[in-house]
Amino acid sequence: RAAGLRAVTDGEFRRSYWHLDFFWGFEGIDHVQMDHGYLFHGVETRADSARVSGKIRFAGHPFLGHYRYLREVAGQDVVARQTIPAPAQLLAELVRGVNREALDRIYPDREELHRDIAQAYRAVIRGFYDLGCRNLQLDDCTWGMLCDARFRETAARNGTDIGMLQETYLNLNNEAISGLPEDLVLTTHVCRGNYRSTWAA
Repeated sequence: RAAGLRAVTDGEFRRSYWHLDFFWGFEGIDHVQMDHGYLFHGVETRADSARVSGKIRFAGHPFLGHYRYLREVAGQDVVARQTIPAPAQLLAELVRGVNREALDRIYPDREELHRDIAQAYRAVIRGFYDLGCRNLQLDDCTWGMLCDARFRETAARNGTDIGMLQETYLNLNNEAISGLPEDLVLTTHVCRGNYRSTWAA
């Protein structure tokens, strides 16, 4: 504020990951360890992940407390923007590696999975709104991956229909933000991934 900024975030300093901490805040999602972390250009991250253990539900979320604090310290004369990972990013995590096995047991019907993700997202976003949030950013690396020729080649070899995957991501993100108040500004950040100044896509 002293520097004249008119929009602020909390800097995500409470999070150990930009995305996983948010996922762990939903009911039905566990914090697990994988055999390997994310593979960035020349470096591997820690091996944490998010895996379904039951139906995905919003039952309160720790990030609401984070936003309440941000709103209080930001004051009324600046925009207090909340950042969260996009719904498509959650879906990508839930099918990552061995996570897919748990997903197949709990959500054999992927349409039900998509509905539950969208409903949980709408509920938590409405929670931010009720606390005064009028500007929310969805961070999304899935589109960055889809722009990477190597990812597309690997996915095609594994039998993934890239066009269908794009439609799935698009529909899921759109469903999650449908029916929200008109004065809530929604933006998105597409990222190549960033870890120790290296990239994922």
